[in-house]
Amino acid sequence: MPEVPEVEALREFLDGHLVGREIVRVLPLTINVLKTYDPPLTALEGATVTAIARHGKWLDIVAGASGLHLAIHLARAGWLRWKDEFPAAPPRPGKGPLALRTVLAEGDGFDLTEAGTTKRLAVHLVRDPADVPAIASLGPDPLADSFDRDALAALLAGERRRLKGALRDQRLIAGIGNAYSDEILHVAKMSPFKPVQNLTGDETTVLYDAMRTTLDAAVERSRGVAAGRLKAEKKSGLRVHGRAGEACPVCGDTIRSVAFADSSLQYCPTCQTGGKPLADRRTSRFLK
Repeated sequence: MPEVPEVEALREFLDGHLVGREIVRVLPLTINVLKTYDPPLTALEGATVTAIARHGKWLDIVAGASGLHLAIHLARAGWLRWKDEFPAAPPRPGKGPLALRTVLAEGDGFDLTEAGTTKRLAVHLVRDPADVPAIASLGPDPLADSFDRDALAALLAGERRRLKGALRDQRLIAGIGNAYSDEILHVAKMSPFKPVQNLTGDETTVLYDAMRTTLDAAVERSRGVAAGRLKAEKKSGLRVHGRAGEACPVCGDTIRSVAFADSSLQYCPTCQTGGKPLADRRTSRFLK
């Protein structure tokens, strides 16, 4: 799933390719991609894009004199693919991974695609991004200048969850998902299931520093990368996530995995859990 660094890179890419340009057509091509009906997508026809924003993992294309917002969440298997031109024949709805097509006056534009059979990619056309409940409920952005160590400490105060779950909660912190939570905790040398309430003040500082350095480095790696190559860039920069069975780049221990019903986490026992592996079953009692 695209997370803060990749969505920020897409925002920068679209800022250079869409702002100031006229939309002539937006075509939904799967039955469930468009989650709103008022205003209709035809309201974007002839509208000029004025800005590209990001809200956590959401892209926000702002267009028209009244400031309509085309809010896009790519979900787990979605992606944005830029096209310099499109085939003359219109696409057939419901065929293949194509979910939505946006065409500009000059004939270029972008497709939204989603692989697999579980379709969760979501597009909302709204007058205010806060009209999208998932955006309205987002926590602060970890890349914001105002998000400092004290802001993180305030968010974690009173938490009773494990670190992995807290970092992934979009209502707590916007934009961190499965991959970068693994990466942050590896840099911080903390167990993914360490209880948040057990963090000391110094450990909160370590966690904050790991969060900022990990995300800032990922954004920098992604900056300027073409949209079609961002997924590969993300994977190449990960140290533990998705690398079970490989050697930890810090200590050389074997990276291990804990599987869940629909996801998994990866960690280094030496760096994060005192050398003890976590039991690989859903009902594990994780190390603290």
